[in-house]
Parts: sequence; structure tokens; C-alpha cells
Amino acid sequence: MKAHQAFDNMFKRISLVFLIGILAWAYHNTCPPPPRLCGSPGGPPVTGPRVVLRDGRHLAYNEYGVSRDTAKYKIVFVHGFSSCRYDASVFHQELFEELKIYMVTFDRPGYGESDPDPKRTIKSLALDMEDLADNLELGSKFYVIGYSMGQQGGWGSLKYIPHRLAGVALIAPVVNYWWSSFPANLTMAAYKLQPRQDQWAVGVSHYMPWLVYWWNTQNWFPGSSVIAGTPNFSASDWELIAKHRDQGSPTPIPMRKEYVRQQGLAESIFRDMRVGFGKWEFDPMELENPFEKEEDGSVHLWQGDEDGLVPTSLQRYIAKKLPWIHYHEIPGVGHLLPNYDGKKEAILKALLLGKN
Repeated sequence: MKAHQAFDNMFKRISLVFLIGILAWAYHNTCPPPPRLCGSPGGPPVTGPRVVLRDGRHLAYNEYGVSRDTAKYKIVFVHGFSSCRYDASVFHQELFEELKIYMVTFDRPGYGESDPDPKRTIKSLALDMEDLADNLELGSKFYVIGYSMGQQGGWGSLKYIPHRLAGVALIAPVVNYWWSSFPANLTMAAYKLQPRQDQWAVGVSHYMPWLVYWWNTQNWFPGSSVIAGTPNFSASDWELIAKHRDQGSPTPIPMRKEYVRQQGLAESIFRDMRVGFGKWEFDPMELENPFEKEEDGSVHLWQGDEDGLVPTSLQRYIAKKLPWIHYHEIPGVGHLLPNYDGKKEAILKALLLGKN
């Protein structure tokens, strides 16, 4: 009996040690390494201009078009997922000069050369944009264009800094399937349009955000297709990419992975997933029109009806709930909407000149 009892005790101790080991392994693999801050010892270098934000963080930026002093229109552009301040998707040299447009793009926190923000929210990003505009002396009002996951800055500015806005354009804005105004049957049908691996990746981002790093770095099963570089683009998008490649032009979406992710995955693309698909502080479909009169400004939402990343059905519902938004649905166009012929001109003219 004593022998059996000793064996049981030993087995329990071994089991406890084994369990502790498993938990330690799991914790180690779900906790990402600390970010490699730009300008820190051993970190990436700082290669471009940066502003200092209200909390001491740095935000890297890039400027396009005419000078701030001569500009008639001033735009803050918010890049998408796994992109950076070099995203010139809506830059059009001739039109910028003709209309006297100035545009500033910036690395969102944790991307490129902008310091990470472990407390990043939709609100904090909007305030970062306001800080950037004030540091660059863009004036009391400016335009905002948010592309894809850059919708965080677009919707966020409408919620938190509407008094600073001259107009807003949302281009193929990523949706959060858990915004409360969406009918459950509509979001479920749209959710299932994604590849299975993206359904899981987005679900983990919402329900188990602490697991996002492990989920997209383990090798047991596929993580997000977008992170893997095989996004669910439409056939029209892939044709556009091939066309650019044949012409020797840059890829429509900047894929400078080394620069984009140089400070680490956790505070760039994974933080983006946690914020974008997590619990928002507000529902965009409950926003009010920030412009009393049409001449005061306008809000535009652009969507391609062949977009394989963002369900068109959900954009139509948003446009229905917010009739003050000018909704532009473009046939035969995918997620790379501003890179199709004539589309960046249409986006800019609708936003700045009111030409639909």
C-alpha cells in the first residue's frame, strides 16, 4: 500500500511539473518578444522626419504634392494593413499640382519608424492624427482619407475629432463583423465568404486577442492569408497586379515587409488585427453627420463590387444606415480600388470638389 501511495505521490509531482512545463511553454509562445524601437541600441535606424506626440511617442511621416504653404487642400492619409507611410495609392502628380493638394502620410503606431503604442485604440489613433496635423501646422481643418484597415483613422476622426474635418473618404474600409448595428444573419453570411483560415484568424483577433501572436506564427495550421502574402484578392485585383508588374511599375499596395514590420510583428500587424477586429468603443453606424451643410464638407465611402477582402453587402448596409454618406460602388473593381484607371482622380475630385 505504501509503495502504491508513494508511486501516486510521485506521479502527481511529475504531472504537476509536466503541467507547469506545458503552461510555461504556452506562455512563452503566446508572448511576443519586445519591439525593436527605431533609434534604440540595436534597433532600426531613423531615416525620415518624425513628430513628437502628446505622450512623447514619435510618429514618422512622408509628404506629397505641393508645399504646405501654397496648398489649397491638405490631406492626412491613413494607410492600410501591413503597409506604411510610403503608400501613395491616391497620389496623382498632375492633379496634385493642378488643384494645389498637399498630402501627409504616416506610419501608424508600431509600423515602420513610428513608435509602438501598446494602449492603441481607435480614439488614440484619431488623436495621433490631430497631433500630426498640429505639429505640421495644417490649420484648423483638414481632409482625411483612410484606405482599407486605415478606416480606423477615418471612422475614428469622425467620432473623436469631427470639428477638425473638412471631409473624409473611406476607401474599401475593412469592417468589424461585431459592430452592434449589423444584423446577425447578414454578418454571418458575409463572414463565411472569407477563406476558412481568415475566418479563424479574425475570430481569434476578436475573441482571444492574447492568442493572435501565437496563432499567426505557429506552423501547425495556416494563419491569416493576408499576413502570409496570399490575400483573397479578386481576379481583377490579380490582373491589376500582373499589369503593373509587366509595365515595371511598383506593386499597387506597397509590400515593404522589412520596413513595415521592422520593429516587430506584435506592435504592427498583430496589434492592428486586435484593434481592428476587437471591441470598438463605438459603432460607426451610430455616428451623426459632422457637416451641417454640404458646403461644409462631405463623407464618401468607396467600394468595389468584386472586393474579396471586404464584403460589399456590409458596405451597402452601412450606407443605408448612414444616408449622409456618399456611397460609391464601382463594378468590376476589387480591393485595390484606387489603383484602377481613373479611380484616384474620382476619389480626390469627389472629396475636394464635390464632383460625383
